[in-house]
Amino acid sequence: MAEAFHRSFFLNGPAGRLEAMLWTAPKAETEPRRAAVVCHPHPLFGGTMHNKVVFQLAKTLHQAGAPVLRFNFRGAGLSEGRHDKGRGESGDVQAALDYLAAEFPDKPILLAGFSFGAYVGLRVGCADARVKEVVGAGLPVNDSDLSYLAECKKPKLILQSTHDQYGSRERIDALLAKLPEPKKLALIDAPDHFFAGKLPQMGAALEEWLEERDAQN
Repeated sequence: MAEAFHRSFFLNGPAGRLEAMLWTAPKAETEPRRAAVVCHPHPLFGGTMHNKVVFQLAKTLHQAGAPVLRFNFRGAGLSEGRHDKGRGESGDVQAALDYLAAEFPDKPILLAGFSFGAYVGLRVGCADARVKEVVGAGLPVNDSDLSYLAECKKPKLILQSTHDQYGSRERIDALLAKLPEPKKLALIDAPDHFFAGKLPQMGAALEEWLEERDAQN
């Protein structure tokens, strides 16, 4: 795949402008199957769109041919506004989806998120008809209500570390048991929530799932 075109810009968000970056491929490349947006972890703990897990998710999706949008939630990086405990951030995700849908109007959207980005992003993605697939990495099930996923009938991939301090295996298994098909859990043998030292393996699990999805369609 040819080198990505990187475009940094600002989205119009509900609390002001949102810092964003779009990776696209040269026009001569194969027509993409999907477009993707990736949501970052908790901004009050240093999370931004440049987080290593977010970068790996975006890189894998882009290598699979998708244009990929990342953005900073309100109050993170150069984005305007203040952190709103996941409430207003839902509007930020919606603004990102609106932009992506306008740029690639005929493409199904995949929404991916890591940690806080999964908690907020997947809630929006499951409810938005333009989003056809969702990917959650490092689901913070220990202290977040992810019960809304039980109503999400869209294809779902969960990427989870085997030693995630914010998402125990027991709670992940209990959540997964309640989710409708299609669903897949990919456990990565990593030492912590951030998949330290195992980001390539996490990316490979996502790549494998994308290939399975594309083979079915």
